[in-house]
Amino acid sequence: METVNGYQGNTPVAAPAGTTPSKQTVTAAKIMSGESGISAFPEGDNIFCWKGTIKGSKDTVFEETEYKLSLSFPNDYPFKPPKVKFETSCFHPNVDIYGNICLDILQDKWSSAYDVRTMLLSIQSLLGEPNTSSPLNTQAAQLWSNQQEYRKMVEKLYKPPSAAA
Repeated sequence: METVNGYQGNTPVAAPAGTTPSKQTVTAAKIMSGESGISAFPEGDNIFCWKGTIKGSKDTVFEETEYKLSLSFPNDYPFKPPKVKFETSCFHPNVDIYGNICLDILQDKWSSAYDVRTMLLSIQSLLGEPNTSSPLNTQAAQLWSNQQEYRKMVEKLYKPPSAAA
């Protein structure tokens, strides 16, 4: 696993002698510590652009999948939500072909109390419990009721992040 911003997954890696991790990296590590299947860290020194990862939850059609996301924070965050998109292709009723996500807490139900952890956990939960009455991907919404066929489609279309790069 590659080291990104001083971390391998959620695990901090010792910084080279004479260097210290950035304040943003330390803050991100505190936010993400202890959460299974999610991680997010600032992209380089830009605290407004983060890269996130979520893993599909056990006992769902997304089990054993991993998705990369981009998080772009506006200047007036936390009063406005960040733009969160799937970078890894995701066949899902609430995700369009461009990676846009239809999730109320990222839109009209946003609260300044939400943090990165809350957003990623909500997206991870959405994977297994989509809102099929308000789909961005109507094909995925129609197929959702047949979990066996849906899983086949996920497997067919899924490209692991390392292969998608």
